[in-house]
This record gives sequence, structure tokens and C-alpha cells, in this order.
Amino acid sequence: MYTVSAFYRFFPLADPSGLREELCATFTAPDLLGTTLIAPEGINGTMAGTAETIDRFLGFLSERTGLDRADVKFSTTEAEPFRRLKFKRKREIITFRNAAVDPSQPGQYVEPKDWNSLLADPDVLLLDTRNTYETEIGTFAGAVKPPLDTFSDFATYVQQNLDPAKHRKVAMFCTGGIRCEKASAYMLQHGFPEVYHLKGGILKYLEEVPAETSKWEGECYIFDERVSVGHEDFEG
Repeated sequence: MYTVSAFYRFFPLADPSGLREELCATFTAPDLLGTTLIAPEGINGTMAGTAETIDRFLGFLSERTGLDRADVKFSTTEAEPFRRLKFKRKREIITFRNAAVDPSQPGQYVEPKDWNSLLADPDVLLLDTRNTYETEIGTFAGAVKPPLDTFSDFATYVQQNLDPAKHRKVAMFCTGGIRCEKASAYMLQHGFPEVYHLKGGILKYLEEVPAETSKWEGECYIFDERVSVGHEDFEG
């Protein structure tokens, strides 16, 4: 049984290459599989291994980067979810081309347990910030699905379709929280007065909110061999 952990943290990282070298020296395949991105703006990854290995890996990241284990999304699978182990040095942990954005000033976090109440507000515009091929297999009831080929298209969609004077209360979500965190920062920096985003993303919602009260419809696309997950992948 593999434990799968998905995580990210925006923070100023002075020596991304040094952290990568330390990770490569400390962890090896096949004990640990998956990809972790390391950049000056922080870390982002999805990793799989035994429960003991994942615990050791997250302990390392907690010590070196301040990653809070409470923010990590967990699931399990019997099939090998990744084929390799990769620690990659990048310019950004999530790319947002054609638009400058400061991810250190995001919108307001909404805990999964409070998400349904926010969705019940008729004044809220609910945005799915994921790509079209992801939104086709599942989303939250009532969500607007911008036609995005890549995440970088989100800024163009906002510029062409949304108005801060009209859309005064916006809530957004993505798979694990990282895209909507950056997207929420972008919207705030462009004059939208109230911007909220689902803390931990869809994965944390599926993990913490019971299926019988869920507002999620369909499956959640993920970037490993499982392809998609639902509430049943987080039970027990």
C-alpha cells in the first residue's frame, strides 16, 4: 500500500539548488517515488512511498522548509502511482506566464468544512481554475469553468470576462490549492475586493468532507498513474 502526499508552500527560498542536492542525497528510489519542484518562491510536489518513508520525507521538509503537515493532502493506493523519483530545480513552482503576480499576498483561505456554506451564498462567483481536460470529469456544483488550455490562460480570462465592480465576491478552487492561491493573489492585485480560495484544494475537501454532504460532482483529475480520485480514495 502506497501513501501519497501532495503539498506545496510558497516562501522565499534562498538556495533552491542546495535543497535539491540535500534531497537527492537523503532519499532514493524505489523507497520514494514522485516529483518535487524547488524554486525561489517555494516547493511543490506529490510523493508516494510507505507510510514510514512519507513520514520521514515530510519531517525533512518540515525541518528545512517549514512545511506544515496539516496542510498536506493524503490518499492511498495499492498500485504504484509514479515510476520515478525526481527533484527538479525550477524558476517557479507554478507557472503564471504573461502576468506578474506576488503569491505572498493571496486571497482568504476557506477551510474544507466551511466551503459548502460559502457556495450557498448567491453573491459568490465560483471559479474552477483548472484546465479544461480536468474540469470535464468533475467539478463543484454551480462552478464556472473558464476554457483554459493552460493555467497561464487564467489571467487573460479574467481580463476579458470579469469586472471588479460587478464580480465583488469570488471563490476559486483547484486540485491541491496551489493554482488558486496564485490566481487569487492575481485577482486581488487587479482590484477584485473579496477573493476566497479552498485551502488544500479539492484533494483536501475530498479527504475531510463526508461524501453524503459533499458538493463535489464527478472525479478529480490527478497527475499520476491513477488518473483520477473520488471520495472513496480517502475513506479510512
